[in-house]
Amino acid sequence: MEAAARAPATLIGSVQRALRLLEATSRAPGGAAAKQLARSAGIPIGTTYHLLRTLTFEGYVRRLGDGSYVVGDEIAKLLDQGRLQALLQRSRPALTALRDTVDAAAYLALYERGEVVVKDIQDSPRAPRIDLWVGFREAAHATALGRCVLAFLPPAELRGYLARHPLIELTPRTVTTRAGLERALEAVRAERLAVEDEEYLPGTACLAAPVLVGGLVGAVAVSFRRGRLVETGAMVPHLRGAADRIARSWAR
Repeated sequence: MEAAARAPATLIGSVQRALRLLEATSRAPGGAAAKQLARSAGIPIGTTYHLLRTLTFEGYVRRLGDGSYVVGDEIAKLLDQGRLQALLQRSRPALTALRDTVDAAAYLALYERGEVVVKDIQDSPRAPRIDLWVGFREAAHATALGRCVLAFLPPAELRGYLARHPLIELTPRTVTTRAGLERALEAVRAERLAVEDEEYLPGTACLAAPVLVGGLVGAVAVSFRRGRLVETGAMVPHLRGAADRIARSWAR
């Protein structure tokens, strides 16, 4: 019994002490002095100062003007990423089902810290993903997935995004003017559907539908050979159904 309760030999004591110090800091939302944190965490004061300096430098703890310490911004970022991972896990069954139903690779993207970011791709040997030959962050304007996200951004956020991202030409069909893109985004808002026809990659087409929950702006899409655009009418209900299921799973 005593052996079973003993900590594994591979545990790193300094990491354990840092975690206990973070826990102690989180229990004092108004801030706590180093000596108070040392007592709460059961750590020698000298060690506490060393750990606090490191944690402050890394952004996990913040030192206030009065010398007390509070939890830093990096902790909030970790929590946000944890919540995002949970949302992605909830969305994956709908994304996989969409791939299998329409026999096409399925994608999920989110607007995250000023960028349109592909967060998940579900493909298979029968339904391979497209070759992302240009980084998606530079090519959102040329894709149905990217335009579906951009269309539903707040106006100020959209203006900022477009100011930071030139509309580069990827194929002869790529929209490269601000006026042309704005017309395309207005059509996406009206239809709640984006259609891409060889604008990112010759021979490839894509459909996308928005996923909007609270402050999250995302989209789900499928990509396929351009010749399958004649199947759009059959694909769209499944695409929209997947977007609705993902939105409901995120709202739980």
